[in-house]
Amino acid sequence: MSLLTAQLYPGRGLGFLRKSALAIFFLPANAATRFLANARIVLGASLHDVLTRIKAEPQRFPKLEIAYSSDNPVTEPVSVVLPENGIRLRFDGREQRLRLIEVVDFTKNHVTFKDRDLLKPANGVSAPSSPVPGESSTGPTFRHIYHRVLGPTYDGEYIPPTGSRDKGTYVLSYPGVAFNFSLAASEYSPNKDVVSLLSASSGQAATSMAVFSGDSWADARPTLWTEVLPSIKSSSVVPRGKDVYPDEISLIKLHGGGRIQLFRKWTSNAFWIKLGKTTPQELVMELGPPNAIYRKNDQKMVIHKMRTTSNARSRPSATDLGRPEDLTDTDHSSMNTGSDDSDHEQAVEDQAALSSTGECFYNYFYLGFDILVSTPVPPSSAPPGSEAMANGSESGVAAYSPDRLVATKLVLHGNIPGSYEFNRHRRCRWEVEYLNDGTDSEPVNSESDFKHIEERLHEKWESAYSKNKSQPRQRGMVLNRGWGDSPGSSCEFLGGWEESGARRAEATGDSTTTLYGFPGLVFEVLRNGFVNGVTVF
Repeated sequence: MSLLTAQLYPGRGLGFLRKSALAIFFLPANAATRFLANARIVLGASLHDVLTRIKAEPQRFPKLEIAYSSDNPVTEPVSVVLPENGIRLRFDGREQRLRLIEVVDFTKNHVTFKDRDLLKPANGVSAPSSPVPGESSTGPTFRHIYHRVLGPTYDGEYIPPTGSRDKGTYVLSYPGVAFNFSLAASEYSPNKDVVSLLSASSGQAATSMAVFSGDSWADARPTLWTEVLPSIKSSSVVPRGKDVYPDEISLIKLHGGGRIQLFRKWTSNAFWIKLGKTTPQELVMELGPPNAIYRKNDQKMVIHKMRTTSNARSRPSATDLGRPEDLTDTDHSSMNTGSDDSDHEQAVEDQAALSSTGECFYNYFYLGFDILVSTPVPPSSAPPGSEAMANGSESGVAAYSPDRLVATKLVLHGNIPGSYEFNRHRRCRWEVEYLNDGTDSEPVNSESDFKHIEERLHEKWESAYSKNKSQPRQRGMVLNRGWGDSPGSSCEFLGGWEESGARRAEATGDSTTTLYGFPGLVFEVLRNGFVNGVTVF
């Protein structure tokens, strides 16, 4: 296998040289694939973006491994290892942004900086060449980096050995890039001239290299996983094209009653989506065109609409309490409970009308959500005590033609490692704003354990369930995405899922999740208790 050739951009990323300029000519003319052709891995890029680029070039990146915490996948870092390329990429868990690029094996890549080799390869193959006098065959030497490639810098940092190890690590740090060298504790002293010591050793080769954002590794380390990284669009590593794209959505606040506030990253701008009112034209104006438009209607959930009269009387009104089937149901006109016959007839009429409504999902894979566009239906009730509920200003639907399409659902994706649909969308962060009332209680957001979310929502909507306090809480609906086109599989808004369902289930682990419904919200919960998806209606 030929070596991976990469250009080092300290503090920004790695740029991988294309083998042929003709590659762009044969790619589809869209922004994602044009960006893939340039093969840059940039600090601040999302996990979804990076994995998409890597998977698009299997010859260059023949193997990848993903390491994450199964107990806490949304707060602990996620690592992507490229063993055949000697590279490791590390992302924070909350935003899933690339925070650290590490070269852990210099013999499996050819990294250059301003046309200077860090380690000269042997005719472009993976085996290193025989070293010239004063050079190493395993990695760039201290002398080579300090005197020929990057130049002098401030004194480095010595990290003492831990456990039974007899050697610590000396970190030679520059703005945005650092190199690790093994150094015995007996050889180091703050009073010693370490630069002269390491420069004199012909075999003192770097064991690894790190690309990060910061003036030095010592300064960057304390805030490595929390620092606000600049927009990728401002980086010179990314080629500037004539296409202009809006900044990504960093946070979505759910205010209830179909009112959704979307905040743009790196700006103070925000805009609103009002279910039952916001038009497709307004969505495209604010978000840009969707990555895909998906038209499919899963009819298997209709059985849950055929409730008996006794069941209808024993449960809260569907206009107040969300149900798990709302995750896949695309029609709300039959949500009102009634007799057995009327429910059945209404459900049949609803399904017969789906083909003529023109409803579809706008898939925004690179923003982390999907939007159902259909004919207007009233959004869910506003939360008790909210301003919207008090004055009724946000109730109902717009007064224009009932045949006009509007946004009626929003599906947010968590992109949690180990989940069935991992890497289909990027991670979308959200908050249930009407539960974050400024008290000392823990906020309810995309990083919260579902038990905490459930408790807070039950407290807020207690009056909507029943006057009978002894009534049990609603049970979750279990679904298995690995069964392909199954009820609740969410293939309706993902598109093309059936063909790769079995393979994805095997590759990403357990495909069983549970749906829990609340007024205006349906949560898809993994076995570890974290929320992987939220449907807002």
